[in-house]
Amino acid sequence: MDITPGSGARNPEDFAETALARAMCNLGTVEEAGLFLRDLCTPSEISALSERWHVARLLDQGELSYRDIHDRTGVSTTTVARVARFLFHEPNRGYQLALGRLKEFDHGQKKAADSDSEIG
Repeated sequence: MDITPGSGARNPEDFAETALARAMCNLGTVEEAGLFLRDLCTPSEISALSERWHVARLLDQGELSYRDIHDRTGVSTTTVARVARFLFHEPNRGYQLALGRLKEFDHGQKKAADSDSEIG
């Protein structure tokens, strides 16, 4: 959904969300993103976001049950189910997008390392 000014979106919160997303996209490094998160969120909010991301990565691997993920992480099965719903069924596809980008990055890093080892 286009929520830029003039797009027809009427909710001011939509514009604030867009501004936040733009700020996040303009951060250049993992360190900068971490600094921004620590300014923006409380420690418990960062913990909750981190837990959800960890759960999404485990679910994406497809090897563990919800109960196994709960036992491994301590995250409630309700949260595991919620992350799974957004990962696999909701139309946002944000988790899928982020996981895909991470896999592309990891693959590129592995490819570069393999090339370096062939040269040396």
